[in-house]
Amino acid sequence: MKIDLSGKSALVTGSTEGIGFAIAKGLHEAGAAVVVNGRTQAKVDAAVAKLGGSARGRAIDLSTAEGVAALAKVEPAFDIVVNNLGIFQPVDFFEADDEVWERHWQVNVMASVRVARAYLPGMAAKGWGRVLFLSSESGLNIPVEMIHYGVSKTADIAVARGLAKRMAGTGVTVNSILPGPTLSEGVAEMLKQEVAAGKTVEQAGADFVKAHRSSSIIGRLATVEEVANMAVYIASPLASATTGAALRVDGGTVDSIV
Repeated sequence: MKIDLSGKSALVTGSTEGIGFAIAKGLHEAGAAVVVNGRTQAKVDAAVAKLGGSARGRAIDLSTAEGVAALAKVEPAFDIVVNNLGIFQPVDFFEADDEVWERHWQVNVMASVRVARAYLPGMAAKGWGRVLFLSSESGLNIPVEMIHYGVSKTADIAVARGLAKRMAGTGVTVNSILPGPTLSEGVAEMLKQEVAAGKTVEQAGADFVKAHRSSSIIGRLATVEEVANMAVYIASPLASATTGAALRVDGGTVDSIV
């Protein structure tokens, strides 16, 4: 099976590192003309330099309506959009004030809603397109330590499902991807104390999974590349019959057969 995205343009939001960068890299290697996005010019430039080739970058904060409008003005159309931008912050429910909830809602949900609203009509007019929402297994298995985050990721799944039905008959598919615990830079930062105490990051990650995601079948953190592999396939013409799906790359963490 060969994935060929030659001639396709792709946007990956929040893609200067972590899962987003891995997806951008996968799409780029499959032949797509990729736009990397982040908030700072330095990080965007560094990511683009790593990709090379036809990759280019847009340093724009997409957590605001103004930011999305600015992006759509300079990049009016894409064939593939991966809504990867997201944040997480462990805060107990009774300590998480309105600001915490609003920030997660704007970054994790509304940014993706606005980006989809900006680019789906153009895809429909062309008769082909792919939109992916990066949700999380936390959208199904709400984490007690960050309920606000889980709720935002549940919303991503719902928006993707609704949009898939809205785009029926247009040649555009919309899906959500649900990673489980994944060894991104953010997670590595969370584990740094254990690494400093002498564990490898892989050992620290496996211990975290055992303690906090004990239902995991693989019993370890996924790599960002493992998540990206799913995204690249779903973004390709080969996945034309997959739409409205919540696709898990969670290592079996969600204890469900569907």
